[in-house]
Amino acid sequence: MSPEAERLLRALTDSDARLDVREPVELSEVGDDELGTLHAAAFHAGPEQAPWEVVRVRASVMAAARQRTARYAPHAVRRIFEVFIEECRAGRPVDLRELLPVIEGFIDPVPDAPELARSLVESACEHQPFRQPFALLALARLAGEETVRAAVATVARKSGPIVADEMAVRAGLDPAAQRRLAGMDRDHRLVETDAHVWFSAAAHPAYVAFARRALEAAAARAEAIQAREIPYQPEKAFTDREVTVLGDALRVALVRDEDWLPEVCARLLPGIALAPGTAKTLPSQALLYEIARATKEFPTPELVAALRTVRRTVRHAGVPKQLDKMLKKADIALAERTEVALRLPRLDFDDDGVVRRSAGEYEGVVTVTDTAVLTWEKDGRTVKSVPAAVRRNHGDLVKELRDLVKRVNAQLATLLRALEGSFVVDDATHAYALWRSELAGHPLARTLVRRLIWEIELGPDRWQTVLPEADADLPEAPADARVRLWHPQRAEPEAVRRWRELLTERQVRQPFKQAFREIYLLTPAEEETRVYSNRFAAHIVHYRKMFALFRARGWQSRLLGGWDAGEEDWAERLVDSGRWRVTFRHLWTDTEGAHELASTDQVRFQRRESGTWREAPLAEVPPLVFSEAMRDVDLFVGVCSIAADADWTDGGPERAYWERAGFAELTETAEGRKEVLARLLPRLKIAERCTLDGRFLVVRGDLTTYRIHLGSANILMEPDGAYLCIVPDRRRATKGGQVFLPFEDERLGLILSKALLLAADTEIADQSILRQIKRGA
Repeated sequence: MSPEAERLLRALTDSDARLDVREPVELSEVGDDELGTLHAAAFHAGPEQAPWEVVRVRASVMAAARQRTARYAPHAVRRIFEVFIEECRAGRPVDLRELLPVIEGFIDPVPDAPELARSLVESACEHQPFRQPFALLALARLAGEETVRAAVATVARKSGPIVADEMAVRAGLDPAAQRRLAGMDRDHRLVETDAHVWFSAAAHPAYVAFARRALEAAAARAEAIQAREIPYQPEKAFTDREVTVLGDALRVALVRDEDWLPEVCARLLPGIALAPGTAKTLPSQALLYEIARATKEFPTPELVAALRTVRRTVRHAGVPKQLDKMLKKADIALAERTEVALRLPRLDFDDDGVVRRSAGEYEGVVTVTDTAVLTWEKDGRTVKSVPAAVRRNHGDLVKELRDLVKRVNAQLATLLRALEGSFVVDDATHAYALWRSELAGHPLARTLVRRLIWEIELGPDRWQTVLPEADADLPEAPADARVRLWHPQRAEPEAVRRWRELLTERQVRQPFKQAFREIYLLTPAEEETRVYSNRFAAHIVHYRKMFALFRARGWQSRLLGGWDAGEEDWAERLVDSGRWRVTFRHLWTDTEGAHELASTDQVRFQRRESGTWREAPLAEVPPLVFSEAMRDVDLFVGVCSIAADADWTDGGPERAYWERAGFAELTETAEGRKEVLARLLPRLKIAERCTLDGRFLVVRGDLTTYRIHLGSANILMEPDGAYLCIVPDRRRATKGGQVFLPFEDERLGLILSKALLLAADTEIADQSILRQIKRGA
């Protein structure tokens, strides 16, 4: 052995050795054969009550064995197996997956390996839970077919027929497939598995066939419980291992978006969520939650809708709250699955987007425009509120229609997230015939879809751009012609200008910012830093507000705070169907009065290569992926920065930042606001009192002149730049009064509201504002 390997081996085996162990432990010079010997010794050197040097060496060796291809001599194999057998017999938990590289790394044949493997499998079957079936089967194969059959039989006896079926399927896979699917083994079903594992399983016909058998068997068992053919026991419909296996099967079916799945889940979900009779317990709360977790990872509209239906009927008081949390995440994730999210049910709406239900002499009417709205009519005339007779005699109908409104609005919100999210999906296109019928012609979707700009491919690289709301007739194109959302980054500047003029002229309000969408290009500073961007670093933000915005925009992040390991995190979002990951570093700063603050830092990108995330230079990130990711980060900073807090009064370094950032150079978002104002101002009654000057909208009042910053909406008064604090009325400021806005932008509405107020400053009644103006003037 090399001197370094001998030194580390003494640290693991000699209790009297006192070695200078460096941090980190260096194993790059240790050969694969030597690593196998060290690995065997590391299993014997348990961490309990061991010196810190031993603990450090052991952890480093274990990590190296997982990352490298170690080679194991017969004596090392024996030592490792003996440790595992002893641990199993003692009833201590073991991770059988750690033996997979040992099995594959024999230097020479190990004559007693089959007997050791048989003894270990028997001990594991007797004393261990069945959470690692792939590893158990790999060991059983080493012992021989008789041991494989015995292991499957034991599992069937202890964990039920569904698990036994899965074990038999796994046992029939070739070794290469076994290795690829080994990632399905989880210590606990609450642990999320990397998505590529489920995609790999979905490519194996035998496992796909099992997934259907398993879910149909579960539905049949649930129905038998409801029919009292199987005695009802709360939470006993399925074994713990069956719940995990059914969750695995469901994920595979969801990845494949199987057409048989909605019907099976429509049978299964009510059967596991409601006890037969009137009991408030559930046949299997564990399986219900596992289905919700799987739906959160790979949602489909049908399964989300089915879970919402169950959520309304379940009797257990605590379940709806938990389902609500998971359904909220499923809605966000559904928007990322653009291939299924656009599949909207019609829900009995007619071609005009209307549902009518009779309630005596009244009629409930649900109409879809921007959102779904419920009104009540009598003799064709709308009444102001729910009539008393309807509330008294048709309470179930009122609840049904209100639930319908909530469901439609949730689906429309998901549709918009999916459409907007498709900007960062490579070649996110739809067949023209399907687009015309299921989007542009859909009774629920069309009001949103027709106000967006689309590109239709009429020939090779020949795209025609259309706005259905403004174009009476759509072009003739083949049924399979591709259709995609138009993005300004793919268009010439003149074309962008024309679309913006058209929307403003015809007062078409888009459901999300498209024609006026910001474009983020790589800057010289980012070319210099190469792999990270500091464009949005060093801002101070309201942390809880930003954390909520992360969730709303589909980013994942730990909650930070003044506790151990709570100082910083990298928020992350997967884009382009999981091929790219963008990360945004932020640091918890402190609590300032009632405010929790954080500071912002770098933005980085990683590309998935062979199942591993690898950092990518910014220049290699697809332009739309880069632009849309940076747009999100700009949104986080712009909305959450304390510079946008009009009544920020705290002092210290935060106050210095507020004063600097509140009137800083404009970001891309604020520049877009400026362009919109240039188009809108000539149409306003206060046009003669307003001019655009650099970063500011200048408003001439009768008492003085005001400069409204286009980024923060903060106000300075001339001639000396005194600050004017106006705390907005959020209910009236979001849309700029009655002024038409081509897209929703709370800050733009706030700027226009302040401009309308200050242009008529002699009519201001609020004394706190008047005192500031007169003092400044």
